[in-house]
Amino acid sequence: MRIVIVGGGIAGLSAAWFLKELGAGDVTVLEASPRVGGKLGQAEVGGLTVETGAESVLARRPEAVELIRAVGLGDDLVHPETSSAGMWSRGHVRPLPAEQVMGIPSDLAALARSGIVSTAAITRAMGDTATPVTPRSDDLSVASYVGERLGAEIVERMVDPLLGGVYAGHADQLSMFATLPQFTRAVTDGVPLTRAAAEIRAASAPGPVFAGIRGGIGRLPGAVALASGATVRTGVTVQELSRTASGWTLRTRSGLDDEVLEADAVVMAAPAPAASRLLGPVVPAAAAELAAIPYASMAVITLVYPPAVGRPPVAGSGFLVPAVDRRLIKAVTFSSAKWAWTSAAADAAGSGTVLRASVGRMSEEADLQRPDEDLVHGVAVDVAHATGLAGSPVDALVSRWGGGLPQYLVGHLDRVRRIREAIAGVPGLAVCGAAYDGVGIAATIASARLAAERIVGPGGAAGRMSS
Repeated sequence: MRIVIVGGGIAGLSAAWFLKELGAGDVTVLEASPRVGGKLGQAEVGGLTVETGAESVLARRPEAVELIRAVGLGDDLVHPETSSAGMWSRGHVRPLPAEQVMGIPSDLAALARSGIVSTAAITRAMGDTATPVTPRSDDLSVASYVGERLGAEIVERMVDPLLGGVYAGHADQLSMFATLPQFTRAVTDGVPLTRAAAEIRAASAPGPVFAGIRGGIGRLPGAVALASGATVRTGVTVQELSRTASGWTLRTRSGLDDEVLEADAVVMAAPAPAASRLLGPVVPAAAAELAAIPYASMAVITLVYPPAVGRPPVAGSGFLVPAVDRRLIKAVTFSSAKWAWTSAAADAAGSGTVLRASVGRMSEEADLQRPDEDLVHGVAVDVAHATGLAGSPVDALVSRWGGGLPQYLVGHLDRVRRIREAIAGVPGLAVCGAAYDGVGIAATIASARLAAERIVGPGGAAGRMSS
C-alpha cells in the first residue's frame, strides 16, 4: 500500500511513524517548506542552540513522552528545574498560585494572597459556591461562562493570560468546551467552578506537568522522521488532490518541476487553510468547515544577556502578562532557569541569562509588522520594567509564526465532528494536526495516531484493499 502524508510537521511525521508500527506499507511525507518539524524548530543565537517554537510537552499525557522514548530519545527526557511561574499584573510580577487550573482558582484565599487580582475581584468570585449553577449543554465562550461565575477581573488577569499563552487567542472568543475540556462536567452538571478546579487538582497525577528533551524539543521531528522509515521530501508543494478509481492522484511542484504521484491513501496533516484548499474538490463539506477555522500569528523573541547582567530578580521559570494591561509581551520564559541544559550551554558559551518572549494574539498583528530590531528593543524594555533586569542583550533572534495557531472558537467541537463525519465517507483519507483536538504536541500526536488507525482500519485503504 502506498500512502502519502501531506505535511511534515510533528503531526505528519508522527502519522508516518504510527503507520510503520501498524505495518501499513510504503509511506511518503511531503513538506512544502525547506525543513520538517512545523512549529518545532531550532536556531543558533549567541552561540547557543535555542527553540524557535514549542519548547516542551505535557508530561501528564502519555502520547508525546511515549513517542520520545520510542524514537530513541528517552535517555534525554528532562523536566523543568522549576515549576513556579508568575503573573505581571497590577504593576508587579506576582507568584502564580498553584491552586488553580488554567487560571480558574481552586482556593480563593491563595489567589488573594498572590495580589494578582483586587480584593473586589475575590469578593465577587466568592459568590461562585453560593450561587446556584444552571447546567448547560450548549457551547459558549470561556469569558462568558467563567465571567458569569467568577467575575470579569479573574477572566482578564488569570484565565485569559493562560489561554493566551496556549492559543494566542482571547477568552471572549475561545470555546469553553474545546479549550477547557476538564471543566465540561462542571458546566453540564452545574458544578461551581472553584469546586470543580479543586476536584481536578485532587485527581491530577503526581509528578512534573511538563517534559523536554536535553538539547531541545526541536530534536524530536528529525528523530521521528528517521524512526518512521518513511521517504521524507521537503520543498514539495501539493497543488491538487483528486480521487481515482483505485486511490488518489497528487499533483506536486518542487522548484520548477511538476510531478504526479499515485497513492492508495492520503493523510492530510497540513494546517486547516491548506487542507481546505486541497480537499475542496474531494470533500467539499469538510473543506468548508476547515476554511472556517481562523489562525493567529505570533512571534518568539529570544534574548541572550551577558553574565554581567546577572540573573533575573524574579523567581520561577517566567511569567505571563494579561492582555488587559496592553504590553507588547504576552509571556516570558527564563530558559536558562527553566532548563538545566540551556543553563549549561549558556555557561559554556560565556553567556548569562537566556529568555524567550512571545508576542502577538489573534487580531493583534500590528506589533508583528514591526522590524526585528524594534521587537527586540520592545521586549527588552518590557522585561526591564517587569523584572528590573538591566542591560542590553548581546544577541537576539526573532522567530515569526504567521498563521501558526488555530483558534478553537465557540462551536469548535461540533465543527471537528462535522469534518470527521464528512471524511468518514471517503475511503483512504484521514486528517490530523493541531486544528482538531488540541494544539499541544501530545494532542497533535494523538490525532496522528487516529489518522493512521483510520487508514489501516476497515474503512481505510488497507481494509478496502483486503476486501
